[in-house]
Amino acid sequence: MASGKGTEQDQLAESLNDLFTNVSAMIKGELQGTNNVLELLEKMNIRVAEEYKGFGDVASGLRIFVEQLKSKSSTFDEYVLQLDTIEQHVTEFEAVISMLDKYVLMLESKMQSVYQIPPQ
Repeated sequence: MASGKGTEQDQLAESLNDLFTNVSAMIKGELQGTNNVLELLEKMNIRVAEEYKGFGDVASGLRIFVEQLKSKSSTFDEYVLQLDTIEQHVTEFEAVISMLDKYVLMLESKMQSVYQIPPQ
C-alpha cells in the first residue's frame, strides 16, 4: 500500500505541477496580452502627438496668414473711405441733377407758355 500511496502522491504532485504550469502560462499570456495592448497604446499616443504637432504648426501658420491679411486689409480702409466719399458725392450730385431737371422743365414750360411754342 505504501507504493500505492506513493504513486498517488506522485500523481497528485504531477497534477499540481501541471496546474501551476498551466496557471503560470495563462498568467504569462494575460500579461503578454496586456503588454501588447500597452505597447499599441504607446504607439498610438506617439502618432497622435505627432499629428497634433502638425496641427499646431498649421494653426501657427494660419495665425500668421490672418495677421498678414489684417495688415493688408488695413491699407484698403483708406480706399473704402474714399469710395464712401465718392458715393456720397454721387448721391448729392444726383439730387442736384434732379432739382436742375425739374427747374429746366419748369422753365421750358414757362417759355412755351410765354412764347406759345407748341410742346415737343
